[in-house]
Amino acid sequence: MPKVDLYNMSGEIVGNIELNENIFGVEVNKEAMHLAVVNQLANKRQGTQSTKTKSEVRGGGIKPWRQKGTGRARQGSIRSAQWIKGGIVLGPKPRSYKYTLPKKVKRVALKSALTSKVNEKELMVLDKLSFETIKTKQMVGVLNNLKVDTSALIVLAEKNDAVEKSARNIPGVKTAFVNTINVFDILKSDSFIITKEAVSNVEEVYA
Repeated sequence: MPKVDLYNMSGEIVGNIELNENIFGVEVNKEAMHLAVVNQLANKRQGTQSTKTKSEVRGGGIKPWRQKGTGRARQGSIRSAQWIKGGIVLGPKPRSYKYTLPKKVKRVALKSALTSKVNEKELMVLDKLSFETIKTKQMVGVLNNLKVDTSALIVLAEKNDAVEKSARNIPGVKTAFVNTINVFDILKSDSFIITKEAVSNVEEVYA
């Protein structure tokens, strides 16, 4: 079983914790992680891009010149695709880019992402994380104690307004819950910070 240090909010090591090897010690499947990231980014797309076809652009209601006798190519409308300000042929139209991945692939990808954080020593477990008041300075202090000066994903076991609102104004820092973590956010962050209680919940949900 993989074993990692257990930290307190002061950045001190107060023990260690054994992680479930079926979640934090699996064989990393890069292909599954790639599929999961591409799926998430595709599902985020708005799909609102749009171009006008020949029937939608303005003007062009009359044939620009007669069919024969001018020596020029036949033309039916000045709004055909070959004309300046003409319609676009086969251009993008509003559409949905959403699609679903098999649940097994999602699960494998998530476990692989969590394992990769353990392997790269980017996973930090806190014995607890709570504040009495909402203050960004407190969260900055905790991150400094943990020597985290880049992007970080903080995973909580349950909703905590004081922690969430203290972290939301810090660039590169994002909070999440056990049921909202995803492969993209895990891989994007340089540090994966999770509370001891959240670790237990993850092992219960994804075991």
